[in-house]
Amino acid sequence: MEYGRTRPQHNSYLNHGYDEDQDEGSDVLAHSISDQSDGEMEDTNQTFQTETEQMRQRQETSRKKSVKQLMDSITSLLELDGTLSSPSWWKASSSRIPSRVYLRAEIVKNFSACYEHCDNISDCNKLEISFHLLIGYAKDVLPQFVTDNDIGGVVTDFSPLRTPMQWVDDVTTAIPKNIPICQVDAHNIVPCWEASPKLEYGARTIRNKIHNQLSGYLTEFPPVCVHPFTPKEKPQNVDWAKIESSLTVDRTVGPVDWATPGSTAGLKMLESFCKERLKYFSKDRNNPNKIALSNLSPWIHFGQISVQRSILIVKQYRSKYKEGVEAYIEEAIIRRELADNFCFYNKNYDSIEGAYDWAKTSLKLHEKDKRKYLYTREKLEKGQTHDDLWNAAQIQMTIEGKMHGFLRMYWAKKILEWTGSPTEALETAIYLNDRFNLDGRDPNGYVGCMWSICGIHDQGWKEREIFGKIRYMNYDGCKRKFDVAAFVRKYRGKKL
Repeated sequence: MEYGRTRPQHNSYLNHGYDEDQDEGSDVLAHSISDQSDGEMEDTNQTFQTETEQMRQRQETSRKKSVKQLMDSITSLLELDGTLSSPSWWKASSSRIPSRVYLRAEIVKNFSACYEHCDNISDCNKLEISFHLLIGYAKDVLPQFVTDNDIGGVVTDFSPLRTPMQWVDDVTTAIPKNIPICQVDAHNIVPCWEASPKLEYGARTIRNKIHNQLSGYLTEFPPVCVHPFTPKEKPQNVDWAKIESSLTVDRTVGPVDWATPGSTAGLKMLESFCKERLKYFSKDRNNPNKIALSNLSPWIHFGQISVQRSILIVKQYRSKYKEGVEAYIEEAIIRRELADNFCFYNKNYDSIEGAYDWAKTSLKLHEKDKRKYLYTREKLEKGQTHDDLWNAAQIQMTIEGKMHGFLRMYWAKKILEWTGSPTEALETAIYLNDRFNLDGRDPNGYVGCMWSICGIHDQGWKEREIFGKIRYMNYDGCKRKFDVAAFVRKYRGKKL
């Protein structure tokens, strides 16, 4: 298997269509030394090792440059198509083979956000890039499609979550062995395994590692040009309404009305952020009553725009809004990539077992502490608690598909306080987050819940009942930060 930005244990190239014993130039230095003296042999060995190391360095430099160009091209293509964060399978073509894009349909939970933008596929058609929709598990349908259509290679994107990683592993096993597979981390700017080879403790330990590599990865996208060869067979038109109606999914959580799916709408939201809200982002991003956030997370989550493109455009405003730009870079790059780092290197990223030892011990000691309030999952889901701020935040998430970032911390910590155990609290928070937020099922969401309930990327604080040494937040603290009553009024009386 050939990887672009891929898992570190596999290095860069794997043996799916690649033979490590046939590196370019390997035979050039394989000259005979059988008739040489010991001294000559020693000199020759030293020369051989030096030349080999130099060649390896040149090859590695060339490989990294090629991988970076490939990565940017694929990110740009998938962003155009709007399927980057779903399992997108792209036909890698370097010769006279037409390019094709494949989208597997059965895994998307909020189908409206993914499908309603698919008229943008016409942009791909104009570029002679065919789009084929395959319904079913990729491991079951993609290998046969590759064989039937004489596909030359497969490119897929990256996610650190266990289910998408399993999809890729399954396809790697099922695909014909002579077909190279390349995995590109278009989810991040600095690839997850390049940013750090280990689980990082917090933002302070990964920040410099990322910044030191940004110049090599935060580059402009190459244009997606018209493919020089027209596909022999045109793909069938997709009846998206028919596809959507055939799916067996939970339809009680409907689409939202403020976020229009698709790359065009995502870019418009990015433009409005830069022109209208970036100036306030540094100062007011933690105030739920202020309109200061980028609101880009749904489009980024579904891959309809990339963080790389967002940062490139935001940086253009550094001379006008320096503090806002730097704050956004911290949030969109450092904190996001820290979340990916946690989920990639900690297989228990959604479990109490994934917490630090001090946090697990502290939570266990206070697991049986008496709770003044106890709520069922159903009560929490309906926003029926004694806390009007928490209820308003839950209503916001349910109706709008997005809860304000500051309130997500308060919201999750109160679930720890109002449920029977830390395990129940974490499961409930993840369930509600994934069910209602457009950016649910995302590394940021899991890490947000783990930070709030398990102290991930945080430190121990003053010990107290129920929370132990986990950082505490309360209603009065929120009142000191923003006008709680004003936020509550905005959502009071709204029906779920």
